[in-house]
Amino acid sequence: MTITQASTARVGPAPAPPLVDRFGRVHTDLRVSLTDRCSLRCTYCMPAQGMDWIPTPSILTAAEIERIAAVCAAAGMTTFRVTGGEPLVRGDVVDVVRRLAGLRGPAGEPVEVAMTTNGIRLDALLNDLVDAGLDRLNISLDTLRPERFAALTRRDRLDDVLRGIDEAAHSPLRPLKLNAVAMRGVNDDELVDLVEFATGIGAQMRFIEQMPLDAGHTWDRARMVTREEILDALSRRWVLTPVPGRGHAPAERFLLDGGPATVGVIAAVTAPFCAGCDRLRLTADGQLRNCLFAKDELDLAAVLRGGGNDEAIDAMLRRSVEAKLPGHGINDPGFLQPARGMNAIGG
Repeated sequence: MTITQASTARVGPAPAPPLVDRFGRVHTDLRVSLTDRCSLRCTYCMPAQGMDWIPTPSILTAAEIERIAAVCAAAGMTTFRVTGGEPLVRGDVVDVVRRLAGLRGPAGEPVEVAMTTNGIRLDALLNDLVDAGLDRLNISLDTLRPERFAALTRRDRLDDVLRGIDEAAHSPLRPLKLNAVAMRGVNDDELVDLVEFATGIGAQMRFIEQMPLDAGHTWDRARMVTREEILDALSRRWVLTPVPGRGHAPAERFLLDGGPATVGVIAAVTAPFCAGCDRLRLTADGQLRNCLFAKDELDLAAVLRGGGNDEAIDAMLRRSVEAKLPGHGINDPGFLQPARGMNAIGG
């Protein structure tokens, strides 16, 4: 397979001071949701029917996304992760990746473009995505069993996902990561199998504690498999050695039997990593969020479509960062789940 990287660069706004919040956290990562729609209907994310989708006219265009991201890059943001919903259902996803990959930071340095996807359509689009400048890829894979996959996602598409994963495994995109939400009585008996599958293709498996982000607000803490339970299950198969230097990464990593293979655990509920959070989120309809669990959003779309200049976009970024709380508060007695589901927020 012959793949070439994109080489064009977009000159963005003049450099701006870094995006630093009241707690000293420097924000360098923007999660960009392209759509709230998805080709699956995972039970922990969306109901089977009855979703109120974002109206098409409200969805940001590729040019609008590029403009916001250029201001972010000028303020020192270095990583742009394309998410959804499912980003590959959007027809201009390759164009969006190309526009983001063409951005440069304050000193002319290239940015990094990543994507989180369910893998469906990846076999058809991966070459174009890499050619457009995609650097890294995370693929969701909660189970390896066809019947279980169909029940969990309400779609019989496991073969499509596995084809996408195979294409990614033979691409230059590294590190390649596979994500699974660990759920009690659903897939908690597959943790070892998933890790063995991932290591067999040169990928890192990452297990995520289930969070209260489903559109139907049906999250049940009792069904969540905790970090300790995940590590206990894996330690029966491998010797797990913590990898130092986590930095801002959401996943703790562990060497398997001394390495080089690793496994990751994202324990946002039982072991929050908010103190190291460096992320902002842009929803598909142009709302700026400073936390997955934020109650408030700032309307960047209104700034763009109301004739606001780059300075106005930058000012809204700083307003969002300034308002960021020290943590998400999942474990506080008064915690309330966000009105938006994960599909409408962006991963």
